[in-house]
Amino acid sequence: MDDSNAVSVDMETIYLGGKEHHIRTGRGTVSVIVYGDQEKPALITYPDLALNHMSCFQGLFFCPEAASLLLHNFCIYHISPPGHELGAASISPDEPVPSVDDLADQVIEVLNYFGLGAVMCMGVTAGAYILTLFALKYRDRVLGLILVSPLCKAPSWSEWIYNKVISNFLYFYGMSGFVKEYLLQRYFSQEVRGDAEVQESDIVQACRKLLDERQSINILRCLQAINRRPDLTDGLRRLKCRTLIFVGDESPFHSEALHMTSKLDRRYSALVEVQSCGSMVTEEQPHAMLIPMEYFFMGYGLYRPYQFSESPRSPLSPSCISPDLLSPESMGLKLKPIKTRVSLQTDKGRDR
Repeated sequence: MDDSNAVSVDMETIYLGGKEHHIRTGRGTVSVIVYGDQEKPALITYPDLALNHMSCFQGLFFCPEAASLLLHNFCIYHISPPGHELGAASISPDEPVPSVDDLADQVIEVLNYFGLGAVMCMGVTAGAYILTLFALKYRDRVLGLILVSPLCKAPSWSEWIYNKVISNFLYFYGMSGFVKEYLLQRYFSQEVRGDAEVQESDIVQACRKLLDERQSINILRCLQAINRRPDLTDGLRRLKCRTLIFVGDESPFHSEALHMTSKLDRRYSALVEVQSCGSMVTEEQPHAMLIPMEYFFMGYGLYRPYQFSESPRSPLSPSCISPDLLSPESMGLKLKPIKTRVSLQTDKGRDR
């Protein structure tokens, strides 16, 4: 669909310098927060279920070194799933529930509306699935993928049944305590969630409060779409854009990330595992993403500004990255599967 059918309702809403646009697409209205100089290359983000850019990417963009790297090189377009933006009203029950294909097609309409060509993509879990599907459908519009604890397979029977239970709770009881605990376990490691003796961390408390603001019917619709997702495995080998995958070793989707990595072309993909971290590396350990992203972006000729050339606070060091990552290839930076352990002896890049 071309952008002539996309209508922006400019809300003139400013979030820390970003401007919100509500874009009416052929598959419903979608909120996009734009940060930075729109003359720069575009970085598209897509959050996980029940989250938006404030609850899914704020930790990464509040990390000074990561912010300098990303905002120096990109204009950021934060896409929220329908009804997930701040202050969203309940979506009418008369509106059809979107499929994952509909959500991926909304992304192309957003790109067309802003006149964007090929873009960099960053997604977390369900958002990583949507952007991977988008990359499979519109290969010429994707420069690269940064995927955090991604999904790529159809739901297992156990996940499908559990999601059905959560859907029923959302429908009958709204954003109940049971649903919030399920979502927090999905996002974070036990260490930051706390227990009877240890208080949950600030990031978990903040996320809990943001979940209270979500409209349960909107979350239900997104969960229904994700629970009907098809398996993308067979198409992964055809992806030729470079792909950088992060996953926390305590993520419920750790095995899914390993499976996805094994199916991607090894010439263009790399895996970074982050120790003692849940799914949402962007919030729980954003510094762990910095050095791998720096090396990843070098293949596109993108660098941090000189004043941030040192990164003393990063738990990773350049020695964590295989020298092979810097080998020139026809598509730029060569990526090999690597396994990075934070605060432990790092495994050097090696083929699996």
